[in-house]
Amino acid sequence: MQHPQSLAFAPTLTLPVAPEVAQCGFPSPAQDYPTEELDLTARLIRDRVATYIWKAAGHSMEPVVPDGSMLIVDRGIAPAPGRIVVAIVDGEYTVKRLHVDNDGRVTLQAENPEYPDIELPELSEMTIWGVVTYIISPAT
Repeated sequence: MQHPQSLAFAPTLTLPVAPEVAQCGFPSPAQDYPTEELDLTARLIRDRVATYIWKAAGHSMEPVVPDGSMLIVDRGIAPAPGRIVVAIVDGEYTVKRLHVDNDGRVTLQAENPEYPDIELPELSEMTIWGVVTYIISPAT
């Protein structure tokens, strides 16, 4: 099993920010030049050493995580119920929403109702690899 590379040594990414907002309703005329830059690395990554990019494949987490999305995953964040996580279940990676019931039983929940949740039997081996902090979805 090969793990993705850490973003620890990745270059900083800054992009120009348009001087106006983009209206989702009635359009507003905007200027043709940016006035500032946004450092996406500083905005999206809490800890570069603990942060990885994963590519999502499949449809079990749609519409929250569309197939082909890029996931920013932080290994330094403690997993908590309700968070989307990358988990290893019996040696296989999966992306699901973490649920823990009152009895302490763990379920990895699919967002798409056409896919079953993963209820962990007592002898299953499960590790939370990291917590998804951002989802970069492909444009539709």
